[in-house]
Amino acid sequence: MTAATRYTKMAIALHWLAALLVFATFPLGVYMHGLAFSPFKLKLVSYHKWIGVTIFLLTVVRLVWRTTHTPPPLPETIPLWQQRAADGLHLLLYVLLLVIPISGWLMSSAKGVPVVYLGLVQLPDLVAKDKALGDLLEESHEVLVFGLLLLVVMHVAAALKHHFIEHDATLRRMLPFIKEPKP
Repeated sequence: MTAATRYTKMAIALHWLAALLVFATFPLGVYMHGLAFSPFKLKLVSYHKWIGVTIFLLTVVRLVWRTTHTPPPLPETIPLWQQRAADGLHLLLYVLLLVIPISGWLMSSAKGVPVVYLGLVQLPDLVAKDKALGDLLEESHEVLVFGLLLLVVMHVAAALKHHFIEHDATLRRMLPFIKEPKP
């Protein structure tokens, strides 16, 4: 596999770091949602917010990187409709990786709970405190998160299908432990 058929090391690192953070924050969010109000829950909520802000920032970096580094083309054996579906899925993933943290920030603002990134930087409130709006934004945040989960499952399933059924290089383009051939 040549360097032209693989993502850059930076793109691979950003992808897997974002994936790790998404896989960490989803179960954390589900777990903390069911907890009674307590100092422990507040600590978990803070961690969840920190991860969300980090995902947002990483996504911005990924998008900047992607605009300056063309991703490798998909294998020619992949039908055009699947290539377009992959492009659409990636676009939706990026959109949700930006929108979900913003929806959480909006929700926190409406609920009157500040977002203090890493316990150091208080982000400004995006909306005034409003319980009804906070509840609506909480529901919206949850729907978006489960939409992201569905897209991630589709993304992983497609990658595994290409690797184990189609036996093409789609997944290998993004695996960090694959060595690039020497020229």
